[in-house]
Amino acid sequence: MTTSHSINVLFLCTGNSARSILFECLLNHLGSERFRAFSAGSQPAGRVNPFALQVLQKAGIATDGLRSKSWDEFAQTDAPKMDLVITVCDNAAGEVCPYWPGQPVTAHWGYPDPAAVQGSDSEKLAAFEQTMRAIKQRLDIFLSLPFEKLDRLSLQQETRSLAQ
Repeated sequence: MTTSHSINVLFLCTGNSARSILFECLLNHLGSERFRAFSAGSQPAGRVNPFALQVLQKAGIATDGLRSKSWDEFAQTDAPKMDLVITVCDNAAGEVCPYWPGQPVTAHWGYPDPAAVQGSDSEKLAAFEQTMRAIKQRLDIFLSLPFEKLDRLSLQQETRSLAQ
C-alpha cells in the first residue's frame, strides 16, 4: 500500500473496553511511525476494563488517555481517515457499521471476550494476558507484511487471511 503517511487502523468491538483497546495500544506500541491505531465500539462501555489496563501497564505499554469511544466519532468528516477497519468481536462484525470516509479496507479478526470470563481476579487477569499474547502474535505477522508493495486489494486479501 504505497503511502506517504502512517497507516490508520481502527479496531472495532461492541463495548470498546477490552479487545479493541488491547489492539489499539499494542499496534501503536509495536507499529512505530508506520501505524496510527484507534479503537471504538458500537455501544461503548464508558470505561476501559481495569484488567486491560493492568496487562498493558505490566507490558510497559502506555495507557494514558485511553477511553471507551463510540465508532460514531470516526465517521465524522473531521475524523482521521482510516485505511483499515478491523472488527475484533463477532457482535461488532455483524452490526451495520457507519459509513467510513475513504472506503477503508475491512477485515474481521474475532477473539473471545476476556471480560466475559467468570472466576477470581487471577483467572480474569490470566484471560486478558492470554488474549494479549494472541493479539501480539497476529500483529507481529501483520507488521511483517510488505505494506509498501501492497495495493488495496492485496491489503484486503492479506489482512483477511490473517483471520485464519
